[in-house]
Amino acid sequence: MVIAGTIAMVLYLAVALLLLLRLNRRAPAALSHRTALLAAGLVAVALHGVVLFSGLRGATGFDLSFFTMLSAVSWLVALMLLVAALRRPLENLAIVVLPLAALALGLRLASDQHHYLPAGLPPGLEAHILVSVLAYSLLSLAVVQALLLAVQERHLHRGHAAGFVRMLPPLETMERLLFRMIGLGFAVLSLALVLGALYVEDLFAQHLVHKTVLSVAAWVLFGLLLAGRWRFGWRGRTAIRWTIAAFVLLMLAYFGSKLVLELILGT
Repeated sequence: MVIAGTIAMVLYLAVALLLLLRLNRRAPAALSHRTALLAAGLVAVALHGVVLFSGLRGATGFDLSFFTMLSAVSWLVALMLLVAALRRPLENLAIVVLPLAALALGLRLASDQHHYLPAGLPPGLEAHILVSVLAYSLLSLAVVQALLLAVQERHLHRGHAAGFVRMLPPLETMERLLFRMIGLGFAVLSLALVLGALYVEDLFAQHLVHKTVLSVAAWVLFGLLLAGRWRFGWRGRTAIRWTIAAFVLLMLAYFGSKLVLELILGT
């Protein structure tokens, strides 16, 4: 698993570097072919998946430790991005996503911490956890898209579109893709919250209240953003700011609480 994980990390970083050089027109043609880069990225994702799933489930249930979940989210984000890039011009997002996936995988390999679910949990609760990870991954991809959109918009407004910006899809296409990601992520997050309400015994227990409040607040912000887009045509900086604000709440809801509980308090 260490060897497979190391190869995956090297491939992640190599693909991201070649994509960056390709944007600046410095990558050798033989090493910067779009299909070859996507194929190499998918090989890295496959190896990452082997490492992840080899230790994801224990004798009682899923391993929900901080670094395992960080690795799982990064793997799913990388997978969804590369698969989507086979049909749409999204591969430049991998310049940000793949190094983060490599970092998350490296931290998982270096950590011996595990936090398995207790035995006998209802399937609905496990479904809630898996759907929550999917929602977080989709919205993580949306926020990367929003950050890239912010860079693109800033360059275009200043009137000097560099090589990086010239190779991106048109601004309207980027915005349309952003709202599609947010819409899908919002739907999956809604399902996760419904499953949590049905199968979690007490959503406002001491160790869950902050997670519940922050998740619902993020859900409200994403919902308002989609409503504003539909009703008032929100776009540009307004959409970017709302996306980032909602994602920060969602990140604090899950990884913020796990960071404090597991790595700082050791519970």
